[in-house]
Amino acid sequence: MTLHLISHALCPYVQRAAIALAEKGVAFRRTVVDLSDKPAWFLEISPLGKTPVLIVDDVAIFESAVILEYLEETQVNPLHPADPLDRAQHRSWIEFGSAILNDIAGFYSADEAVLFDIKAEALQSKFGTIERVLGDGPFFDGDRFSLVDAVFGPVFRYFDRFDAIGEFGILSEVPKVRRWRAALAARPSVKGAVGADYPELLGAFIERKGSHLAALQNRKRLAA
Repeated sequence: MTLHLISHALCPYVQRAAIALAEKGVAFRRTVVDLSDKPAWFLEISPLGKTPVLIVDDVAIFESAVILEYLEETQVNPLHPADPLDRAQHRSWIEFGSAILNDIAGFYSADEAVLFDIKAEALQSKFGTIERVLGDGPFFDGDRFSLVDAVFGPVFRYFDRFDAIGEFGILSEVPKVRRWRAALAARPSVKGAVGADYPELLGAFIERKGSHLAALQNRKRLAA
């Protein structure tokens, strides 16, 4: 079996798959595509025109949730709990992580301060929900790294950039979440899921949005 992960440099859903593959110790090839100029071969294997796509031998699988479940079914070192009810709970929190990514997109895209603050409050509320279910860590499921961690590593990575722009209070009241964030940031699989140029690429991506956050970023850069 040969595995080929079709990626985008900033896509958090690609990062989930890359983290899972690394945690399982599975060899894979990785190709980055430009989603603003999608090559024809990519559109042939990705009906939705999105990343990630995992090519298994000559068969393409799309959608990150499907890719993660396929890896769980076919590869060693399971990242889901063994108990079916625990697995279902973990899948629920994975969906919650996807909802947070949607709020993050609204946060960095908001074109005015009022909407920006609303999105920040929505994120603060969601992380407050997670705070109430987290244990002592270091990971979501205690000492065991799981697919929930693979999902939230890319979530927290956005905040490295946001923190460089300003203090928005989103994670200020959630000490367990902050500890979890630090543990994931130190995990080799999470660190290796993006290239060294990720911070600069994310900054440029925000700049192109022309959003309220982009204006704050420009102000921060000019003041430096």
